[in-house]
Amino acid sequence: MANHDLESPLLSSQPSDPPHIILNVHDSDSSIQQSNNHKPNPNTSSRNPFEFIGSDGLSVPAPSTLDPFRNDTPNIEGLYELIKIVICLPIAIVRLVLFGVCLAAGYVATKIALLGWKDKHNPMPKWRSRLMWVTRGCTRCILFSFGYHWIKRKGKLAPREIAPIVVSNHVSYIDPIFYFFEFFPTIVAAESHDSMPFVGTIIRAMQVIYVNRFSPSSRKLAVNEIKRKASCGRFPRVLLFPEGTTTNGKVLISFQLGAFIPGYAVQPVIVRYPHVHFDQSWGNVSLGMLMFRMFTQFHNFMEVEYLPIVSPLDNCKENPSHFAKRTSHAIASALNVVQTNHSYGDLMLLTKASELKQLTLLSEELKGCGVCTDIYDIVLQEKPSSYMVEMAKVESLFHISSLEAVNFLDKFLSMNPDASGRVKFVDFLRAFRLRTCTLSEEVNTGVCISSFSGLSFLVGMQLFGFLDVEKNGSITFKQFLYGSAHVVKRPLFQQSCELAFAQCDTRGHNQISEQELGGTIRHAIPDFDEDEIHELFSIFDMDGDGSVSKDNFLYCLRRNPLLIALFKPCLVHKDSSQVGQGILEEIV
Repeated sequence: MANHDLESPLLSSQPSDPPHIILNVHDSDSSIQQSNNHKPNPNTSSRNPFEFIGSDGLSVPAPSTLDPFRNDTPNIEGLYELIKIVICLPIAIVRLVLFGVCLAAGYVATKIALLGWKDKHNPMPKWRSRLMWVTRGCTRCILFSFGYHWIKRKGKLAPREIAPIVVSNHVSYIDPIFYFFEFFPTIVAAESHDSMPFVGTIIRAMQVIYVNRFSPSSRKLAVNEIKRKASCGRFPRVLLFPEGTTTNGKVLISFQLGAFIPGYAVQPVIVRYPHVHFDQSWGNVSLGMLMFRMFTQFHNFMEVEYLPIVSPLDNCKENPSHFAKRTSHAIASALNVVQTNHSYGDLMLLTKASELKQLTLLSEELKGCGVCTDIYDIVLQEKPSSYMVEMAKVESLFHISSLEAVNFLDKFLSMNPDASGRVKFVDFLRAFRLRTCTLSEEVNTGVCISSFSGLSFLVGMQLFGFLDVEKNGSITFKQFLYGSAHVVKRPLFQQSCELAFAQCDTRGHNQISEQELGGTIRHAIPDFDEDEIHELFSIFDMDGDGSVSKDNFLYCLRRNPLLIALFKPCLVHKDSSQVGQGILEEIV
């Protein structure tokens, strides 16, 4: 037998075989050896490409397996449900008529109560409040029409002077209807509710406090209004749903602080909807379907429990966050559910991902000249945890808003994630306009491109390896979001972005051209060709006018913070031959 060393192939090459390719990258951390039987591994380099802006590495918590927004029975399933619906259809028609008549009567009574009333800053006059009893009676009939013939109550509502603020978990649109009937509170609602037919008029009679959850100034004004109305005994109690959205009732998501900043005692109230065949929570199910299912049930169960009052500690000077945490713990304990760091922001992410996925599926159907008979919601059905990041924790760690997270999701979805919500290395490179050719492509064509695995490819490997904390060759949205937010939060990120623009702006016009960006990038990555420079420049040139202002440059880097790594050699004054601190050798 012939002698072989450890690097010799076990099988001899045939003349017809394609050439062997071995890539060696020498650096201080690792070496990479690839043959034509393997694709490059983006995780072989453990170097941190963002160390120069103060990064000490990325840590991403494991994804949560809980889905707070999923309805257990979104579809009609089982013979029992089908038979029940058929039997209840005549009853549903009667219930629908009752619902319509009560809604119309309550609307008319509310319009009369509001007629000529312009002083909305002060409490509603008593005679107008008494007229609202008609609407409250109609509201109880509406609950009856939905199948809530009786409602089980436990505990008692505390006097207003003791607990002027009531907080509750939020499961269904039935919750506010019940509370309207029960004690006619002042509620805090989104500004969009004012334009809703019927609903907008009725909540105006409740002297609603409107808030735009994405506007800090609006939230501040809402807190001041909560404090003002809670402190005045002539106003009704103030009711808030601190979760900020509906859940399935199986978990308690993070609380907003609006109810706790004023420093008044609050009374927690919990609602439950016991069920076997029909989940009444308003999750991933349309309002029309939910109403139809309610109308076609023999009876819908609802339980309401008034919990003991929770008062702020330290003579009403307790930290609002700690006050909210004690209250949420009391509610979660009474419900016997776990608390999570999910928030309304997670629902925004799920909705956004779902919409884009549906559009993609529809587009694929149209391109194939087929008939789109069913737009199946892959995002929500297959792997919901892929797009839920427990946004309350992300906001606390990185101080980024839900809207910024949605922008990062747009970028992630442009990478074409698979059905499990993961992005592969090649798709990641394409999204950032980095070189995407693979060894398999070269070997199949029998052509060896000398620039393969050049510096642009190595930069892409480092970026991907930084995000791929699991080291399995694919990344999730949570990893991408944490990585991007981690970079933005680094102490030198903003300064580095401004310095990168200054390096590109060689003419000092406060505008950079494609040629200037190309010159700066090639100083870092010499093998960037004209097409790659053009593609990269298109990311920064958002208005397409052929130049990039400083504001647009900084805005783009904040939305694509990983790109700051491309400017690293210019920022740390290293020669381009030292980029990546490695030397590429190609042996054919």
